[in-house]
Amino acid sequence: MSAFYSMRATLALLISFVSLVSFPALAEVTVTNAWVRPTVAQQKATGGFMTLTSSTDMHLVGVSSPIAQSAEVHEMSMENDIMKMRAIPRLPLPAGKTVELKPGGFHVMLFGLKRQIKAGDTIALTLSFEDGQQQRTELRVNAIAKPAN
Repeated sequence: MSAFYSMRATLALLISFVSLVSFPALAEVTVTNAWVRPTVAQQKATGGFMTLTSSTDMHLVGVSSPIAQSAEVHEMSMENDIMKMRAIPRLPLPAGKTVELKPGGFHVMLFGLKRQIKAGDTIALTLSFEDGQQQRTELRVNAIAKPAN
């Protein structure tokens, strides 16, 4: 009988210890409405768009795709009546807020396309995120090629 109580006490101690250990919160980023623009023959770049919502403060810090030689997160803005596009190193994703990557704003650029993208194609993207402790996570997303609405 004492072996049973000893094992039970050990188990209770283990459970107590595990409940005291602090584990980092696993952030969850939800991606909806992921799409890319179809291309014409010989076109070597296109844009990708989606809606991102994170459960904790995160940053979108990178993107890649097997269909492209490189990919970047971009921002489009108006400066002196001229539309400018530039790569940004990190896009903030505030906890619980929806961030939309859309034409004319933040978006993904795919460069050095290895083939033409046709309407209806599924394009694999890997999004890289970083939390406040600089821990990186990746999320694979399938984007559908479709013309802008």
